[in-house]
Amino acid sequence: MLGAIRARPNFVKPVLVRLYHKPARNTEFKKLTASDIDFFKRVLPAETILATPAVGGTSDPVELEGFNADWLNKYRGDSQLVLRPKTTTEVSQILKYCNEQKIAVVPQGGNTGLVGGSVPVHDEVVLSLRNMNKVRGFDDISGIVTCDAGCVLEELDNYVADKGYTMPLDLGAKGSCQIGGNVATNAGGIRFLRYGTLHGSVLGLEVVLPDGTVLDNLNTLRKDNTGYDLKQLFIGSEGSLGVITGVSITTPQRPSAVNVAVLGVPSYKAVQDAFRLARRRCGEVLSAFEFWDSSCMGAVLHHQQLKSPLSAEFPFYVLVETSGSNKDHDDEKLGALLEELMENGTVEDGALAQDEQQIRRMWMMREGIPESLGKTGATYKYDISIPIPVLYDIVGDIANKLETASLFKSAGASDPVKIVCGYGHIGDGNLHLNVVADKFQDRVTEVFEPYVYEWVSSHRGSISAEHGVGLMKRDYLGYSKPKEMIDYMRRIKSMFDPNGILNPYKVL
Repeated sequence: MLGAIRARPNFVKPVLVRLYHKPARNTEFKKLTASDIDFFKRVLPAETILATPAVGGTSDPVELEGFNADWLNKYRGDSQLVLRPKTTTEVSQILKYCNEQKIAVVPQGGNTGLVGGSVPVHDEVVLSLRNMNKVRGFDDISGIVTCDAGCVLEELDNYVADKGYTMPLDLGAKGSCQIGGNVATNAGGIRFLRYGTLHGSVLGLEVVLPDGTVLDNLNTLRKDNTGYDLKQLFIGSEGSLGVITGVSITTPQRPSAVNVAVLGVPSYKAVQDAFRLARRRCGEVLSAFEFWDSSCMGAVLHHQQLKSPLSAEFPFYVLVETSGSNKDHDDEKLGALLEELMENGTVEDGALAQDEQQIRRMWMMREGIPESLGKTGATYKYDISIPIPVLYDIVGDIANKLETASLFKSAGASDPVKIVCGYGHIGDGNLHLNVVADKFQDRVTEVFEPYVYEWVSSHRGSISAEHGVGLMKRDYLGYSKPKEMIDYMRRIKSMFDPNGILNPYKVL
């Protein structure tokens, strides 16, 4: 186990205020009736259906709460029906009926997203994949695992670990997120630097289209050069083109030697210099290079009840991980890197984990940041991709705008902003920008939206590095994609889903 295993965070939710312009309900979508519930009861076992009295069911509306809201409680729908199929055939029957009746559907995995992509906007039917959680097969020679879309990432990682392999992605939410949702959002995470994108790791998909057609491309071939690679359309499509029900994915050999070090760094320039040298000295075994600033460190040490392994406070912190098969070789490489970084002044202090427990605690400092900021206050989160030389500049710019608007606590503001901070995957050019306030409110949002997206666009970056578009960034897609590309995305959506029933109001 390389990192801290974290389930969906359990903390007191901030009071919700309207932070986004909720699209009007599409009047072409049918409202559910008792006859619709009767149909679903004929298709699914009774225990897999949650239907409230409002649509002819008997479930307590409280049972649907967890399906209607994201874990930040920022986005909330009003679905009266949750369906939890166990087979691809059941998914096919559900979608075929919904398409014919023009009933809107939201596919949902672990519901750990941050952009409103996995919850209803209005009264859409929630199609939860959590009951589709079986491993279908594993090739212990190639390391390819084939599984249902509802398999939890942590459980899959444990499964392949017993066979000497590791999943090619690792997320702080691995205890809750599901592989189908990971693929549907093209999740990145902390192993991206070593293993790359899911576009390369996913070998095959089983997808149910809105009309019930099952696209069975669940092969395990590493090489298949026969026409269009349709599966790539569904990776990152956020459930807007089809529902992923099965995944085949290649898993690399699990490293037998893992080293982790946390470093104290005096500036963002020094963070870049350390990364450049780490790639040069440890390239073939470098598996993670994460960074965070002092505000993130303060929050995580306080809320996770951790003690810093370093002797002082620093403006920035870096976590370096190496993983390979030869401990002596890796130890020598990392040791030489740390010695050189200290000698040339790039790093001012450092600590090297001595055992598995220390490795886990060091990873907790990085992976515990989102939960810790959530405990600090209402957290506005932006997941952006920017060229590495200017990656952290936006943090200072946003802080200055809030200062000018007299919204910082230091300015005596009511309901003030407490923290503006950043952390992320330096090797991928992926920054997680966070603004933490007393509560969510429009007057704060208006200071940095759409400024954040304008800033990213001016540096030819992406407004979403790994969390997707969802509802939050739907209206800002033009900051990352030219009109011609968006037009063709609409054409593709119309071809696969002409009635627009799948995850409506999202992405486009």
